[in-house]
Amino acid sequence: MFERARNELLTLRDCLRFAVSRFNEAGLFFGHGCDNAWDEAVYLALSSLHLPLDQLEPFLDARLLPEERDSLLELYRRRVEERLPAAYLTREAWLGEHRFYVDERVIVPRSFIAELLNEQLAPWIDDPWQVKAVLDLCTGSGCLAILAALNFPEAQVDAVDISPEALAVARKNVDDYRLQARLRLIESDGFDALGGARYDLILSNPPYVNAESMAALPPEYRKEPQLALGSGLDGLDFTRRILAQAKAHLEPGGLLVVEIGHNRAALEAAYPELPFTWLETAAGDPYVFMLRRDEL
Repeated sequence: MFERARNELLTLRDCLRFAVSRFNEAGLFFGHGCDNAWDEAVYLALSSLHLPLDQLEPFLDARLLPEERDSLLELYRRRVEERLPAAYLTREAWLGEHRFYVDERVIVPRSFIAELLNEQLAPWIDDPWQVKAVLDLCTGSGCLAILAALNFPEAQVDAVDISPEALAVARKNVDDYRLQARLRLIESDGFDALGGARYDLILSNPPYVNAESMAALPPEYRKEPQLALGSGLDGLDFTRRILAQAKAHLEPGGLLVVEIGHNRAALEAAYPELPFTWLETAAGDPYVFMLRRDEL
């Protein structure tokens, strides 16, 4: 099918129609930046052709050079046959206006904490310039640590991950944003390598997928590092570690902000005594909680 299409498809519109048909035929799962076949086909096309990602209309009926068509169809073929998330094909992921390098060594960035950081965690943080130390636990690609450094301009940021492969990806992103002087990458299993370090703000988008959901993951999610997804029977194993140890690493008045996916009910049942504040995001308020140091 893909080989025959190389000689039949002439315009970008032709290629997009072909891709949507193949994506729907293959039953692809969308959840790494796009939520439908059309948007993903458009994103892959604009990225492949080095066109602005927000300007499709002027180019829809433009004819493609043979080598352009071949490169685009190869992306579409790999998306269908290998079930790779689009971000692994383009080697990039976006959180709002910020672009990050990604590959199979890290999960594709998609944290609700990103939008909270771009609002400088208002109203919970009164003065962003007074935030002097931030920890991003389970940093992966380093995206949240970088957003923290950009939005809290006086802060030194520590970004921690157990995976040296993930930290290599994070290093590339830190270098791309020229934040080497303010952002330190640390290989550590949770808080283990941090000694007595204390922070004004601890962020974490930890593994939180429960065992039942892990067993039912679509193929696209199985391409991601499973270490960064699964967290025990109820999805809360790593979150329990955070709640047990975070207080010792927070300054007086410090904040803990953690994303827990669809586990709000399980978390509140496990910790009925903790006064979780659930932070509002574009998707609602079930996904990210905040605790102050004196509430832990």
